[in-house]
Amino acid sequence: MNGAPASARPAWRERADGIGVNLRVTPGAKRAAITGIRDIGNDQAALAVSVRAPARDGKANEAVIALLAEALCVSRSSVSLQSGMASRLKSLYVTGDPTRLSRTLTALLTEQDRPAEGSSR
Repeated sequence: MNGAPASARPAWRERADGIGVNLRVTPGAKRAAITGIRDIGNDQAALAVSVRAPARDGKANEAVIALLAEALCVSRSSVSLQSGMASRLKSLYVTGDPTRLSRTLTALLTEQDRPAEGSSR
């Protein structure tokens, strides 16, 4: 899964009413996307996310919330920033069915790892 060692803890954790997600955010990117899993040290992993918004005035944080909400098919109000307001490493909490949310993230990452049709990857 894009550079995460087998020993790394998962980038998200299921809880009773949702999932906690570790993120590694790249603001000011050419396109907004979930780009894979990254090792962030200390035997931890994070979901790598890029957003077009700059890291100013909370715009990148808003873009991250919007991207995750859309990818997970939940409302923006279901996604809350827990830590990392001014950091590239962030922690989000997504309220909803934890099993469905985990499956959706896994499917997104699995789909991303497949070569595009007609690609010579």
